[in-house]
Amino acid sequence: MRGVIAGARRRRVAQALARLVLAGLLAVTTSAAAAPGGPAPVRAAQPSTAQGGVGTAPSGAVQVWVTSVTNPIPPALSSGVAEVAVGGVHFLARKEDGSVHAVGTRYYVRDLYGEKVVPEQAQGATAIAAGWGHSLAVVGGGVVAWGNDWFGQTDVPEAARSGVVDVSSLAFHSLALKSDGGVVSWGLRDDVPPEASSGVTAIAAGGDFNLALKDGGVVAWGINTVGQTDVPPEARSGVVAISAGWSTALALKADGSVVAWGSNKFGRATPPATTASGIVAVSAGWQHNVALTSTGRVIGWGYNRETVLSYPAATWGSGVQDVVAGDRYTVAIR
Repeated sequence: MRGVIAGARRRRVAQALARLVLAGLLAVTTSAAAAPGGPAPVRAAQPSTAQGGVGTAPSGAVQVWVTSVTNPIPPALSSGVAEVAVGGVHFLARKEDGSVHAVGTRYYVRDLYGEKVVPEQAQGATAIAAGWGHSLAVVGGGVVAWGNDWFGQTDVPEAARSGVVDVSSLAFHSLALKSDGGVVSWGLRDDVPPEASSGVTAIAAGGDFNLALKDGGVVAWGINTVGQTDVPPEARSGVVAISAGWSTALALKADGSVVAWGSNKFGRATPPATTASGIVAVSAGWQHNVALTSTGRVIGWGYNRETVLSYPAATWGSGVQDVVAGDRYTVAIR
């Protein structure tokens, strides 16, 4: 009985912490010891088709732009990388051969929940996603999950064990896109509206809200404290890619322009004039957003302390194949 009570107590504490994180009330920590609080302003936006990137990019090397200490990039990621996915305390990289690698972020170097230990069954992946301390991979059409399971976000439901083509996560819930256009959600948020039960071509999980792309228009549901599910008219048609950040949403239009809504803290919901055309990928992060131009140049806006957005022109001004915004750092494939 005592063990049951202790377990219940831990779960209540985890739930309380999650609510605080999702409400943006906890300060960003710089110590792994404070990990359960997490960054207070996250996607995790992975640059897959579901999150607004260019899909499986040509082979390339992982690059990270950050102005403080971060984990070194493993030598295995110096070439052949097809996809990267940023989570709350780590990021994942999927190589062209299907191998999956996990790397700690600038704040969370050590392994906290097992998220940085990639299980053997996750190898051979065709898609990846990273949440707050948990990871997802699609292998053989089924979802493999590992890491933080505070709310069952790694308890893969039967519906996501086959026929899955993509996954998405950011915080404490997971999304899967089925080959028939249906969406499956589990973890802290497990609801899916009727309009997202069929015909969906892309998904994006935000802090506590979701986006789906259907018939060229954005469908949004979940928490709406700052208008993150209030899809503007210009994002209801002609959209080709989507990305959900902590509390800001992005849509990429067929004409190469970017639409943003939700929290405008640090100007996140105000795309710069340079994103009005020529954009091929977008990614919404914790406190900043990034866009990729057709020439491979990275454009960032939002939080810009610590020179977060000061991308070096020599390596980030052209030739970048895909890009994703993290927690005050950016990961790219070049």
